[in-house]
Parts: sequence; C-alpha cells; structure tokens
Amino acid sequence: MAGAARAVLCAAGVAALLSGCGASAAKVDGARAAGERFERALASGDHGAACRLLAPETRGQLEQDQKRTCGEALGEEELPHAGAVRTTEVFGRQAMLSLVGDTLFLSQFSGGWKVVAAGCTPQGEQRPYQCVLKGG
Repeated sequence: MAGAARAVLCAAGVAALLSGCGASAAKVDGARAAGERFERALASGDHGAACRLLAPETRGQLEQDQKRTCGEALGEEELPHAGAVRTTEVFGRQAMLSLVGDTLFLSQFSGGWKVVAAGCTPQGEQRPYQCVLKGG
C-alpha cells in the first residue's frame, strides 16, 4: 500500500506543478488577460498600448537598444503573430503563457501583470528560451 500512496502523492505533485503550483484563479486569469491584451495590441498595430503592458525594464531595454521611443521600436521588432493561449503557468509573481505561435513571460507588479519577454522559443529542455524582446 505504501507504493500506491507514493504514486498518488507523486501524481498529485505533478498535477499541482502543471496547474501553476496552486496559484489562485485570479493570478492565472490576470496573467492570461495581460498576455492576451498585449497580443491584441500588437495584432492591431497599437504599439503604444502594447508598450504600456511591458515591464519597465523590458521597455527601457527596448528603447535603449533601438534608440527610439517604445512605440516606434516595438513596431520594428519581428515578433510572431500569436494565436490563442494554450496554457498559463503561474509561479508566485512570475508567469509563462504558451500561445499558438509564441511564448510570453510576465511578472506581477503593483499595477498588474506586465510582459517581461515576448517572441520566445524553447531551445531544448536544458537551455533557456530565446526571446526577441526581453529586459536587460
């Protein structure tokens, strides 16, 4: 019976990990909504709205790298056109949204969820994601 109990605990632990480590529905919904707003703003060409959804460090890095305002610089970035959200994983104040065609990383700030990195693609299990847009 001990082996069966361990298997159940292990399965429960995996389920908790995959569901965002027990993150509240409000956190998951907030991260998802911010990511969706960011993608809608990009798709409609509203770069000003998309910039307001960027984390301060990410926005600053973009402006510094491009030597332009965020809205001008964001329009020049080669970010993928993303579709629907597949999964939302929340780990404390950090989140990862896997969308059709893109992966976003977000952080929770006092003013809500902000995009820290976008245009991210996995580089294999042992390597970090490669992101088109990210903070310094």
